[in-house]
Amino acid sequence: MLSHLRAATPALYILWIAMAQIAGQEDREKTTALKDLLSRIDLDELMKKDEPPFTFPKTLEEFEYAFNEYGQLRHIKTGEPFVFNAREDLHRWNQKRYEALGEIITQYVYELLEKKCNMTKAILPVDATEDEPTTFIYLSPDALSNPSKLLVLIQGSGVVRAGQWARRLIINQDLDSGTQIPFITKAIEDGYGVMVLNPNENYLERERKDDKEGKKKREFYEKYRNPQKETETERIPIRENGSSEEHVLYVWDHFVSKAAAKNVFIMAHSYGGLSFVELMNQREMQVKNRVCAVALTDSAHNIWLQETSKGTQDWMQQHCCNWVSSPEPVDTPLDPMLPDCPRVSAGTERHELTSWMSF
Repeated sequence: MLSHLRAATPALYILWIAMAQIAGQEDREKTTALKDLLSRIDLDELMKKDEPPFTFPKTLEEFEYAFNEYGQLRHIKTGEPFVFNAREDLHRWNQKRYEALGEIITQYVYELLEKKCNMTKAILPVDATEDEPTTFIYLSPDALSNPSKLLVLIQGSGVVRAGQWARRLIINQDLDSGTQIPFITKAIEDGYGVMVLNPNENYLERERKDDKEGKKKREFYEKYRNPQKETETERIPIRENGSSEEHVLYVWDHFVSKAAAKNVFIMAHSYGGLSFVELMNQREMQVKNRVCAVALTDSAHNIWLQETSKGTQDWMQQHCCNWVSSPEPVDTPLDPMLPDCPRVSAGTERHELTSWMSF
């Protein structure tokens, strides 16, 4: 018996070594898998597990907010302004709540454009099929037929949609400062046709359809990565309107250039100014022949980076003015930074307020 064990000892050693190697390999694989998991999880991600569901009201009334007679957003019961930090230490949840309110505000402004300003939507692209994504602009009743004057409004970049200058101002200050409504109302009173552009609605967002393998990989981390089960989406660009620059060019070609007005006036805020300069780069002679004056507010354009022609720069010197954020009183002339258009103070140091303060 003993002799058999002695004979088997080398074999057992080999077996033990092999088993140890296998065990070590399994441990290394487990360690690697654990490191991979931990690398995908940070403190913010882990905190998501403790967040309330991202389920928010669908109307202002359900949010228990309303605009008062001064156009200020106030709580229906307390009369207090909007409170961002509805829940302490839950910044992501508060941000999602704010965004949900913002979507309601967008629809509210659309209603004002249609009911208060008597404007109608024009769908883009103009030859869109039933199956493709679309966007729209707003037109006053005489936007295309007014023989004398047409005002075109272009906002900056971000979440703001047609009729808005700044969502934050609408929510935290009032409708007059944050929307284009006062500009539209005044223009219509003064005999202008009006076009309200929508340069930030560039794509249709829809739920992503995943292949089985990709879905299986994500499910392993789902309870950590996406505890709220937020829908994963994909973006489908809107034809010829996939960016602010494309949108402004498309509206020029299909609406402004076909309008009856002899005199076209443009007001553009922030990135809208960059989009206007890009329009000049693409349609220089058309713009020079139709546009009488351009009011820019804290414009983001740059004639060097956008490689504008000397002719465009000279034209801008004569026909454009940029009201910029400054502590100086409104309309105070400021030193030019580039050889394009005069700069004057908007009477405020807050970028988002420059349109309203220069009104």
